[in-house]
Amino acid sequence: MVNKQIFDEAKAKHLQTLRQYVPIVARVHGGNHPEFHDVHKLFDALGKKIKEAGSQLPELNEEFEKLREITNNYTVPADVCESYEAVYNMLEELDKAYQA
Repeated sequence: MVNKQIFDEAKAKHLQTLRQYVPIVARVHGGNHPEFHDVHKLFDALGKKIKEAGSQLPELNEEFEKLREITNNYTVPADVCESYEAVYNMLEELDKAYQA
């Protein structure tokens, strides 16, 4: 059962920063890490569903499942910057909060 309060706290903590970081990381690292373009698309889908849900809890299981698959459970590649790592860490925290 999803705990809406835990997810809302993680969302409030990370969503704005992710909105800033994800497009930049995609631009900087997308050439060497094309999978990040898929991460970017999934993040955009998450953001859209969260926005459309308003105060309700959106259905995000499919997006988080795909993110775990694409990122190998949020494993940070060795050749990336701290912002890339931060994106994966924030997405993982959102995912875990959603699953709580």
